Amino acid sequence: MTLPLLLWDAPGPYEVAFSTRVGGVSGGAFASLNLGRLTADEPTHVDENRRRLATAVDLEPERIALNRQVHTAVVRRAGSTGRVEPGDGLWSEEPGQALLALAADCLPIAVVRLPRARTRPALAVLHAGRRGLLAGIVGAGIEALDGPTAAVLGPAIGPCCYEVGPEVGEPFVAAFGPDVLRGTRLDLWLSAERALAAAGCSRVERVDLCTACHPELFFSHRRDAGVTGRQGVIGAVA
Repeated sequence: MTLPLLLWDAPGPYEVAFSTRVGGVSGGAFASLNLGRLTADEPTHVDENRRRLATAVDLEPERIALNRQVHTAVVRRAGSTGRVEPGDGLWSEEPGQALLALAADCLPIAVVRLPRARTRPALAVLHAGRRGLLAGIVGAGIEALDGPTAAVLGPAIGPCCYEVGPEVGEPFVAAFGPDVLRGTRLDLWLSAERALAAAGCSRVERVDLCTACHPELFFSHRRDAGVTGRQGVIGAVA
């Protein structure tokens, strides 16, 4: 089965795609392309789903690197050991090194180093939830690439569905501007776009698909009361 992926035409030698929940082997609440092991899904199903995703974008499944995501601003360089470290961002200059960040309402982001003379291509993938955005995960990702960058924001819970209290909304207004909060509904996409611009990212594209609004396409932690799978962003230097 051909996986329905959201592909980014990145500026440079990169492969970047956002997955949906369609095209995997998991069942029940995790049907079907669940990429997250920290769920109640069968580990063998998750491994097969990750293999399918990597293969669909012509990357080697055994070269997938990912973090143990903990809602921080920690961005690590992908290593060769395969060890999973706590953090919420990965970056690499190595061609073919597959980077994977997972989400189920939080915002998956891919950032690339723009081509220029005497500079190697580099890519980062970020998991940006409300805590990570306020902690500075976007700036840390831009800093890791150390050069002019472009980025894409993937599917996440949208301002149509993300209702928050003042303890969440007020810090976002202070950090990113009053228009990121519409009544009690928070706009993660606009907040991340502002964070990228403030960090010096020169080009930002957005998918603008709400994970909570599309149960046929995406897992959603809030919509599914925490019992759900994970989609994600996968990318590599080509």
